[in-house]
Amino acid sequence: MVVRNIVFFGAMAAAAVWSAAEAATLDDVKARNVVRCGTAPNNPGFAFPDNQGKFRGFDIDFCHALAAAVFGDASKIETRVAEPRDAFTMLTAGTVDVLTHRFTWTYNRDNGSGVEFPMAIFYDGQGFMVRKSLGVKSVNELKGAAICVAQGTTTELNVADYFNAHAMQYKIVAFNGTDATRLAYDEGRCDAWSNDRGSLASRSVALKTPGDHVILPETISKEPIGPVVRQGDDQWSHIVRWTYYATIAAEELGVTSANVDELRKGSTNPEVKRLLGVGDNLGQKLGLSADWAYNVIKAIGNYGEIFDRNIGDKSPLRLGLGLNALWRDGGLMIAPPIR
Repeated sequence: MVVRNIVFFGAMAAAAVWSAAEAATLDDVKARNVVRCGTAPNNPGFAFPDNQGKFRGFDIDFCHALAAAVFGDASKIETRVAEPRDAFTMLTAGTVDVLTHRFTWTYNRDNGSGVEFPMAIFYDGQGFMVRKSLGVKSVNELKGAAICVAQGTTTELNVADYFNAHAMQYKIVAFNGTDATRLAYDEGRCDAWSNDRGSLASRSVALKTPGDHVILPETISKEPIGPVVRQGDDQWSHIVRWTYYATIAAEELGVTSANVDELRKGSTNPEVKRLLGVGDNLGQKLGLSADWAYNVIKAIGNYGEIFDRNIGDKSPLRLGLGLNALWRDGGLMIAPPIR
């Protein structure tokens, strides 16, 4: 009996410590009255400063989404540039609450690094950019090439896997930071520049003469990219996960920033009503208000709206949805049932 009580009370104490850890990030966020997001630097369409120095883009909108979910006010964010080499340290040290985008979900990152990936929010793949004057039409013609990559990314390993599998010699030229890598390529310090295709497309606009360069047709990797949070804080991880899923669910249900008020008042669809906090208070399980998802959609729209205005057809990048289309349209985007 004594042993059993010791085990019982030990388990209760452990549970109490765990619960305290779980609540830590949300409590900190509420105490400081802002969500701090680590973002990639100068990544047009994803995270970049506008003419007034204010950060905008796909990644930034998802930071706004978290603020809308927590506070009902999407403006309560603070963005901090996180270079790939430093980003995970910034997260685990508590400098930021979440890394919003640009990091690939991999086994090693998700195990033993003190961080976790709640979900994938953007599906990409690694490619190569070269100068048109090089006359190269395929990655397989880059035998012996010097390739610029950013330190602290999965890019270098992917290059090694591909070139070794094809018995091709190559030379890696690594730089601290994505801007430094782009500048080195632009200065001719390497033959090719490798990164995720979305990043190549967005960052190439800053090259001296963007029209002189081309992205080769091959995609050599799968890159499921999503937010990253500290491990051991289940509540915050769930808030991040379901905030992002709410934008996908909204697209599935035809809920937009334009019609969300109308649907909140008059929809008879049970799924729409649950999503918008009508009748059901699902937010309480996350430590949020009943209208948390309504606030997100009202402020930034559904996933399709976010994609289109930042990197899709309504943006200068005009990236196709591809795998980022809804599941019913041949893509990979799907939200678990919100019920």
